[in-house]
Amino acid sequence: MKWPILVASAFAYLVAAVPTLDRRYTEERDGKTYNVFEHAATGAKMSFVKNSGICETTKGYSGYLSVGNNMNMFFWFFEARHNPKTAPLAMWLNGGPGCSSLIGLFQENGPCHFRPGATEPILNRYSWNTYANMLYVDQPIGTGFSYGDDTTDSTLTAAPYVWTLLQAFYSHFPHYKNRDFGIFTESYGGHYGPEFTYFFEQQNAGIADGTVKGHKIPIVALGINNGWVDSRIQYPAYAKYAATNKYRKLLTEDQVSKYAQVYHDDCLPLLTNCTGDTGHDVTCEIAENDCYTYIAGDIAGLADFDVYDIRQPSNDPYPPSQFVDYLHRSDVVSAIGAQGEFSMCHGTSFEYTGDSSRSYLKTLSKVVESGIQVALSAGDADYICNYIGCFEVANALSWSKATHFKNKPLANYTIEGKVVGLYKNVDNLSWLQFYEAGHEVPYYLPRAAFQYFNQTMSKKPLSPSHEYIPF
Repeated sequence: MKWPILVASAFAYLVAAVPTLDRRYTEERDGKTYNVFEHAATGAKMSFVKNSGICETTKGYSGYLSVGNNMNMFFWFFEARHNPKTAPLAMWLNGGPGCSSLIGLFQENGPCHFRPGATEPILNRYSWNTYANMLYVDQPIGTGFSYGDDTTDSTLTAAPYVWTLLQAFYSHFPHYKNRDFGIFTESYGGHYGPEFTYFFEQQNAGIADGTVKGHKIPIVALGINNGWVDSRIQYPAYAKYAATNKYRKLLTEDQVSKYAQVYHDDCLPLLTNCTGDTGHDVTCEIAENDCYTYIAGDIAGLADFDVYDIRQPSNDPYPPSQFVDYLHRSDVVSAIGAQGEFSMCHGTSFEYTGDSSRSYLKTLSKVVESGIQVALSAGDADYICNYIGCFEVANALSWSKATHFKNKPLANYTIEGKVVGLYKNVDNLSWLQFYEAGHEVPYYLPRAAFQYFNQTMSKKPLSPSHEYIPF
């Protein structure tokens, strides 16, 4: 599928009646004042509230952007706690596909979080908006508080809508247009991160040569934690991880051989037929169903454990999930300008196109080759997107320094002198294995995750710290 066709389909509804000038005004709805911005270039309409008083003491905005006909994408923005007028801008996306980015906000790296048993959030000392202006986005439509007609059925078709949101965001908040921009994500973000970044880079090139109209997105960094990037690399890693992780040995050598045979005989042929844009949706869907059922799912059924933290039973109560009840409270929903019922994870049509089986290794390789700072990481207690598979993805990237990166040994990554993992860098590519952390690394290691974010967003390779860094 060609990019101009993708963009045209995303914005086709706008052609008939695009206003000639941006419009800014306020509306009163349900006793609340909404700021409204109509973006002339795309016809998108942004409706949001200012400074809801929920979750943070800095300036913030939350509400919706209409990115298509009856397609309303929820966003929540938090100004940086330090130097907001010069701080960079970063976007956080959770995976799923179809899981709300408010998971990351409340359980991982946002300005507030919940202690076990609490009904009200408290401020998070290691929030990523300590360093950067942070934008959390619920996508695709139907995810979290986003609502309307979901016309996206793949990572490819999702990218233009997020680009549209940023175009309207920059137009309404022009002081962020020239700030360094980064995408940070996890899990299914192993698809989102590479594709969205590549799409933004392609749009920037189009803007430069006059074939695309819009604001350049000055993207400088991509961070992917415990990301699902390539099924052919990561499915064989399930058996390896189950047999060799330091927390819980689930397989014998004979069982490892059995699953290797299952992968080779049953899974790999299906995945081989699901390549790039040429793989048929049904073929890719069958590949995902069979590979998961007979490898990842089968191994997970051998013992009672949390697939997101192998150290815990399947009914693991951590990270605390009270934020879901909190976001169902009518006073909270009203305060942040949200509508409808919050859905933490929402089923999408991605599964019917076999999107999960499609590899984003080549796309990620192009992003690395483009020169932006890329950091791949993984918590080593996560089973579902385990660090062995993620590390093999990092070593399999095809770029000019690939051999150097693959052969470079790992070194200790430290926080104030304490070893918290293993890492390596070559030029603009970094890898980090976090010790003692599950799928949502910032929950388990907030200080270490903040340092990883800070360094990557600063366009720097990862490096150990031996002294206290105030923020």
